[in-house]
Amino acid sequence: MKRPDLKSMSVNELWSLHELVASVLARKISAEKARLDQRLRQLDLGNAPDNVKRMGHSRRPYPQVFPKYRNPAQPSETWAGRGKQPRWLTAQLRSGKKLDDFRIQPSSDRAALGKAVSLQTKRRRSE
Repeated sequence: MKRPDLKSMSVNELWSLHELVASVLARKISAEKARLDQRLRQLDLGNAPDNVKRMGHSRRPYPQVFPKYRNPAQPSETWAGRGKQPRWLTAQLRSGKKLDDFRIQPSSDRAALGKAVSLQTKRRRSE
């Protein structure tokens, strides 16, 4: 195919060439898309985006994380020590208190439950 000299073409000629190229590309893209859709139907995947969502992996179960720190002014406000520090804790730390001042002492029931959960996790990993 002879390559046209683009520098010597007028604006109208360039625009018509642009429209010709765009239409040819649109036809080829739609033909390729139809061919790929047919191939998907042959593979029995149907509508790919829906199936991709269904085939995704589910999140693994995470053990319950108990709170490690409690706000003495509001005992219902707790923090497990993960993620960003809550505002009540950062304000207290700025005022000069230490993080250990807010630590929750583990009760014997919770400590026993934590050991049981860690044993279950170890068993699952070894299987």
